[in-house]
Amino acid sequence: MIEAVIFDLDGSMVDSMWVWKRIDQEYLGKFGIPLPEDLQKCIGGKSFSETAAYFKERFQLPDELETIKADWNRMAWDKYTHEVPLKRGVREFLKYCKTHRIQMGIATSNSRELVEKIVMVHHLESYFNCIMTGCDVARGKPAPDIYLAVAEALKVSPANCLVFEDIIPGIEAGKAAGMKVCAVYDRYSEHQDTQKRALADHYTVQFMELIDNGVLSNC
Repeated sequence: MIEAVIFDLDGSMVDSMWVWKRIDQEYLGKFGIPLPEDLQKCIGGKSFSETAAYFKERFQLPDELETIKADWNRMAWDKYTHEVPLKRGVREFLKYCKTHRIQMGIATSNSRELVEKIVMVHHLESYFNCIMTGCDVARGKPAPDIYLAVAEALKVSPANCLVFEDIIPGIEAGKAAGMKVCAVYDRYSEHQDTQKRALADHYTVQFMELIDNGVLSNC
């Protein structure tokens, strides 16, 4: 029986993956650096701090890590406020979980400033018992650290947790934590759907189908 559900944020709970490709392009453009085709693959699953360190080293940026992260937060702030919607069925799914006393947490590679912003903008404060970022643990995804930390904070066994993830490193992190994982459809990772389905226990496009299929009680 599932006692807790844990959401990745970007691409899983909110439709925001497009934001970061645009920000990366604009940010690197300030330094006259074109966006590498392999960049998104290279940084997938890394924490906000790990990504900043990767940018600084790979592109030999002059700015300090805290400046890089502050610039990203500032560039994303308006987009997260006005242009990033919840994924289809998420709000209804959260209401269902709350009604059935299933605990909820967020485990994101994004910054705490932005995850708290998105929670506030969509009035989701009452749903989540725990919010953690990759900067709160030693290793980012695909290491299981963040999912194990959220389960510990919720006081739920990993075996009784269901993770929602849209990218392969995140799915691998949930599985490494000993949790059930539901892969989430996202246009950004559509080309990896076959692999995502093979790695995960379940797959969803709009969340409410999981309730209709009894996934929360049958995992």
